[in-house]
Amino acid sequence: MIRVEFTKQVRRARTYIALGVLALIPIIMTVALKLNPPSPSSNERGYFAVATHSGINVPLAALTATSAFLLVIVVSLFAGETISGEATWGTLRYLLVRPVSRPRLLATKLLVAATLSIVATVVISVVALVAGVIAFGWNPVLTPSFQIVSQGSAVAKLALGTAYVAWSMGAFVSFAFLLSTLTDSAFAAVAGGVGLGIVSQILNNISALDFMSFVFPTHYIDAWHGLFFQPTRTGDMVNGVLLELPYLAVFLGLAWWNFLRKDVLS
Repeated sequence: MIRVEFTKQVRRARTYIALGVLALIPIIMTVALKLNPPSPSSNERGYFAVATHSGINVPLAALTATSAFLLVIVVSLFAGETISGEATWGTLRYLLVRPVSRPRLLATKLLVAATLSIVATVVISVVALVAGVIAFGWNPVLTPSFQIVSQGSAVAKLALGTAYVAWSMGAFVSFAFLLSTLTDSAFAAVAGGVGLGIVSQILNNISALDFMSFVFPTHYIDAWHGLFFQPTRTGDMVNGVLLELPYLAVFLGLAWWNFLRKDVLS
């Protein structure tokens, strides 16, 4: 069943479009940096300011730029259409008529959506790394704090940072998945996941809410930057990993509780 579901989702046009957009953004960014590199007097900050120093700097900038919004949209798309998409097409009840239990159906849909979300995150880093090395060479990484990280160490840290960003999408994936079991509108489920990301970003930037900002799912999304400090700082990454656990438990628990009791009419 997992193979059938994965094949069906991979063959959908929206999967190609979503992954294509994620692959295109780092390429456009690399070309722009090559044609118009940041100067010391420019307003560029963070990894964009040093992106042309090494090809390995490019995926660091790309992952930072896309993780807080564009990637949230894509993973919400994958998760939000899991159940509601079947209801929209009127095929959900026919799936349940077959000898497929509801828990198994949910687990399969969630596994495929999570896998595609991981692939989406990896696409950003891999495409940006290839494009960056072609444009700027295989040099040691220069961090925004002007520290040097060797190529091998930087690639290993990039892989860990990519895995961390993929894990940080858990709250949005699970919330869109929950909404997918509550509504027959795939658009509403996807919009809900994106809305959670937008609201989290807004609240996280309000200084009056600093005392509780650690509960917002986007608060630690860039904590992987600590991997490139010397000495390495992983405290916020640990907090970010732990933060996702209650979101996953609550949203997925509600999704299972609701769908196992739901009258499926579409």
